[in-house]
Amino acid sequence: MLSLWSGAAFAQEVSPPPPTPDATSVPSPDATAPDPLQADGRRTFTPADFVQFAPRTALDMVRRIPGFSIDQVESRRGLGQATSNVLINGERISGKSNGPVDALSRIPAGNVIRLEIVDGASLDVPGLSGQVLNAVTRAGRVSGQWRWSPQFRTSGTQARLGSAEISVAGGGAKTDWTLSLENQANRSGNAGTEYVTTGSGVLIDTREEKGTYYGDRPILSGAYTYRADNGNILNLNAEGQLYWFRGDEISLRSGSIDVDRTRSFFEREEEYNYELGGDYEFALLGGRLKLIGLRRYENSKFRFGLDQLFADGSPPDGERYRQQANEAETIARAEYSWTGLGGEFQLSAEAAKNILDIESDLERLDGDGVYVPVALDGSDDRVEEERGETLLSHSRALSPAFQIQAVGGVEYSRLSQVGAGGQVRTFWRPKGSVSLDWDAGPRLDLSAKLERKVGQLDFYDFIAGVNINDDREDVTNANLVPPQSWLLEVEGTRDLGAFGSVTLSLFGEAIEDIVDQIPIDGGGEAPGNAGKATRYGVELDGTFLSEPLGWPGTRLELYLNFRETDVDDPLTGLGRPISDELQTDVEVSLRHDFAGSDWAVGGGVYYEQYSPYERLTERSIFTNAPFPEFFIENKDVMGLTLRGTVGNAFDLEENAFRTIYADKEAGLIDRREDRYRTFGTVFTLTIEGSF
Repeated sequence: MLSLWSGAAFAQEVSPPPPTPDATSVPSPDATAPDPLQADGRRTFTPADFVQFAPRTALDMVRRIPGFSIDQVESRRGLGQATSNVLINGERISGKSNGPVDALSRIPAGNVIRLEIVDGASLDVPGLSGQVLNAVTRAGRVSGQWRWSPQFRTSGTQARLGSAEISVAGGGAKTDWTLSLENQANRSGNAGTEYVTTGSGVLIDTREEKGTYYGDRPILSGAYTYRADNGNILNLNAEGQLYWFRGDEISLRSGSIDVDRTRSFFEREEEYNYELGGDYEFALLGGRLKLIGLRRYENSKFRFGLDQLFADGSPPDGERYRQQANEAETIARAEYSWTGLGGEFQLSAEAAKNILDIESDLERLDGDGVYVPVALDGSDDRVEEERGETLLSHSRALSPAFQIQAVGGVEYSRLSQVGAGGQVRTFWRPKGSVSLDWDAGPRLDLSAKLERKVGQLDFYDFIAGVNINDDREDVTNANLVPPQSWLLEVEGTRDLGAFGSVTLSLFGEAIEDIVDQIPIDGGGEAPGNAGKATRYGVELDGTFLSEPLGWPGTRLELYLNFRETDVDDPLTGLGRPISDELQTDVEVSLRHDFAGSDWAVGGGVYYEQYSPYERLTERSIFTNAPFPEFFIENKDVMGLTLRGTVGNAFDLEENAFRTIYADKEAGLIDRREDRYRTFGTVFTLTIEGSF
């Protein structure tokens, strides 16, 4: 897809705090201290700790907590247990599309009482371990914030003028509500040269290319919470999105591989989707019962076109590929929690149904200039999964310093496919976890978690499809099964006091039925189960402050993530990395807030590298140079925050290298395609205000 080439180019009368089911995890609003470290091992931050940054939302505050980062929420089966390391008033965030970043960004800074970093296993929220943020908030008067972020590039792409957001929040003694309207806009592009050589290195084609990628995603969302006098809690949330994407690429080609020619490619997408969700929690038989429901639907239309005009007057080439996709998810879940045996129990049950319905057609231009349909077996299909799970969890303190949480249960799923080779299959899978948190010292917390996981399949992998831009085709594969794995995670957090905080995490995962590109019986290739694989890595997240050195106002943020994977290649049998997986993620940033003023300056360097994308006849790898960024900020320009950012100041490249084999097993190379593109310097102005 064209989007693969645009990676680096995209690069808050006050009421008291609401009651929560877990009252022990939310101390009173007055429980603050100059040192964020508390006697029970938690770290607590109040709004006064963030004054120098002039935050407008809870998210602005959270991003300044030393040594803490919001986990990216992985795609998961149904709702399941909590996976985000963010709670609001002791509760997991309601819904799926409403992630932690979105939820925190809609809470005005003035509504934040404090932010707590606690041990996940000590909470009555199954699924959590390690560092978890609990944002303790209160409802206030109606207030809001807005942001406008125009962007300009030296690469010749259009200016991005439509990136903006406005949100409003309010409530009273029993209610909270938020309403947000946002447009996620993108205007990016790149240009450069691609060189095609034979396996022996002889240049056979030179391609001067330019691509542009424009997208807009307007999002309207809202959330409502009601807390009754008897402790019952109602949460409702809704979100609707539209999406338009337009990608175009032109390539002027010359060389001995063919006559001179002009090749053009386009990609279009039109999408709308919505999510409706809610939950209701109430006391029942000495415990608390929460009933949860969610409905999500997405409609997407894709169009792709490829044309070639030849300098010698030969008949032109052309292809058109269209795809209509409808996706739906319906979930019903119940959680019953009670106290017993010196700890907390929760029994949960969930039922979910997922559907993907696809219709596709492919046409090619014939010698008479007419587009003729081309058979594409397995491209019109419907995949359904009906799934149920039940889990029992127990969390308790083993001693003042040790907390344990154990979860166990079983999952049932029924997978059906109605197209070519379609079949119905059922699976029973055990799942669960054991988490242990240890308050190992006054400023040291350690945690470990062992989990049996059942992975989420991408339903698109079942269905045949083509990529006319890269000349690739996947056949249908009705035999996919969800991968399973054992995952061990160990995490340690060291509070450095006035110097900051650092967290080190290690993980190792043994995977069964990993999904990778495999040969399919009867011919062709597709995503499929490639047997066993391993994944392991280390992650460091640290914040280092300059105040103890006598130089106030400077903070260094350091994030390092290194991963290794291994799977036997389904074709060659040799070990290699899992295809197209993150291997390296490095983020280093420096910020200085000038004492006694509203000015701040800083910058950073960001770098990511993924493993090669493997197919039966090719290997592709995308590389980007480290992305530098510099900014200057004023936190009070007539009540507004203004931030100017310069990205890719040195006009670095994003490159791609593709090797196409005549015989991959034997290592015989047909040709190599080496692409070098620049995307220009990026200037962004961000203006933020409150009302």
